[in-house]
Amino acid sequence: MGKGDIKTRRGKISNGSFGKRRPHVSKAATKPKVKNGASKEVEQKAKSKK
Repeated sequence: MGKGDIKTRRGKISNGSFGKRRPHVSKAATKPKVKNGASKEVEQKAKSKK
C-alpha cells in the first residue's frame, strides 16, 4: 500500500503511469474548439445573392 503498489495513486505516480485511479487529461481535450460555422454562413449568404 504505497509506492510499490500499482493499484494506488501513489504507486501510479512513482511508476510514472496513468490509469483508472489516476486519470490523465490529454492535450487535445484541453484545447479550445474554434467554431468555423460563422464563416460558412456568410459564404452561403453571399452565394445566394448572386
